[in-house]
Amino acid sequence: MTNSVEVLVGIIGAGGFAREVMPVAQDFLAKSFAHVPEESVKVVFVETTPCAALLNGYEIMSEADFCTADVKNKFFNIAIGSSRHRKDIGDRLLAFDCEPISILAGSARIYDQNQIGDGATICDNVIITSNAQIGKFFQANIYSYVAHDCVLGDYVTFAPRVSCNGNVHIGDFAYIGTGAVIKQGANGKPTIIGEGATVGMGAVVTKDVPPYTTVVGNPARLLQKT
Repeated sequence: MTNSVEVLVGIIGAGGFAREVMPVAQDFLAKSFAHVPEESVKVVFVETTPCAALLNGYEIMSEADFCTADVKNKFFNIAIGSSRHRKDIGDRLLAFDCEPISILAGSARIYDQNQIGDGATICDNVIITSNAQIGKFFQANIYSYVAHDCVLGDYVTFAPRVSCNGNVHIGDFAYIGTGAVIKQGANGKPTIIGEGATVGMGAVVTKDVPPYTTVVGNPARLLQKT
């Protein structure tokens, strides 16, 4: 690591999602660190054990090298789909005083009075409307939306085109599959997706989903214990 680097940003992961996040991260970081000389900001992929030196033209660092790099300002965003892995990795990096950074695509829209935790990844054409409360390390893939008065826990994952209508509560570690639709709840009676639940691709959720279960279909029905 050269002494000219003032800001080091690690995109954690080197799979498909990480490769999709990297261009979004570059655009977002160029604006976020516009006050820092371009040559002083370095963005890398980070893997536990890199299998190559470069990926899509970007350096791949080992997690150990990233954590111990002699750079004052170190930030990370975890571009890995598994919520449990996001938690484990985040805990390790936080122990080395690395700071989580949220990545927000230029085409995403976030309206007023929302609270979003650290380390979120908000991809292109995502919409978060108003008065939502979202925990840390949230992932919202392309064309997903979170409507008014929703409450999402930590490490929640939205695959592409998830439709999360108003007054929905989603527990920690829940995974919502591509194209799933969650029925709007009511004030005082939200639709609830339990902690660790999985909503399958294209499912239409019309009633509460218990914790650590998987539901599929239209209307969504229980598939199995997870």
